[in-house]
Formats: sequence, structure tokens, C-alpha cells
Amino acid sequence: MKAIKFILLLLLCFTSIVINAQIKTVSKPIVKFKPPKLSVSLGGFKDSSFIAPQMADSIIGLPLKIIDDKNVAYTLSSYQFLYRKIVVSENEATGKAYNTTSVKSSLFKVSPLPTLWLNAVRELPRPGEEFIFFDIIVKDNKDRFMYAPNLKLTIR
Repeated sequence: MKAIKFILLLLLCFTSIVINAQIKTVSKPIVKFKPPKLSVSLGGFKDSSFIAPQMADSIIGLPLKIIDDKNVAYTLSSYQFLYRKIVVSENEATGKAYNTTSVKSSLFKVSPLPTLWLNAVRELPRPGEEFIFFDIIVKDNKDRFMYAPNLKLTIR
């Protein structure tokens, strides 16, 4: 009889500890955050710009610049770069050559682009080719991460 009372008392204590542990969990209130309007530029060129081949060669080695509408700079966390290049292909049936596109893309965590990529891109871009910076993730001074808009530069 004493053993049963002891076990019941033990169960009651254990249950109250579990209940107290569950009651004391308090979550922090969610603070609403409205991300600022960001803009991305490379050598002064913003999204959907048309640039000359010589200008493309000179600016591709510059770092991306991300600022908000109050001219506050943001730290770059990562981005993807895509180079859409015009290449010549051959129609196997007719043997005639035609222009098509080839895409090279990768994820980067530093800006400007690494030397290996710069060398590949600097082969004097031709009209119609594109440099696209997308999935740009930046960090503000409070360690909040956010997406910045894409940057697309087309060679004219």
C-alpha cells in the first residue's frame, strides 16, 4: 500500500514538472520588418541596360554595388551570375551553320567575379550577349538577409 502511494506521489510530481516546463516556454513577439527598396548596379549601370562591348569588358571586373533608396550600402552575401553567349552551331541535316546561345552560370559569394570567370567573359562580348546577376542576397547592418533585384546587362 505504501509503495502504491509512493508511486502515485512520484507520478504526480513528475506530471507537475512537465506541466510547469510547458507553461514557462515564452516565445518572443514577431517584429514586422518592411525591407527597403534596393537597387543593384555594376559600374554605374542599372537593370536592363544596354552597353557597348568595350564598356562590358571594362565593368565586368568591378564589384556589384547594392544600395537602398536612402543611399545606404548593403553587404553582399551571395549571387548567381549567368553569361548568355552567342555561339555558332551546325544543323546536322543540312550542314549549315547558325547562331544559337550557350549559357554559363554559377553561384558566387564574392564580388567582383573570380579571375577564371573574368577571363572567360572578357573575350570581347558580341552584340546580343547578356550578363545577368540574379538571386542576389544581401545583409544589412542588423544581420537581416534579403533579396535584391536582378541586374541584366545586354551587349548592343
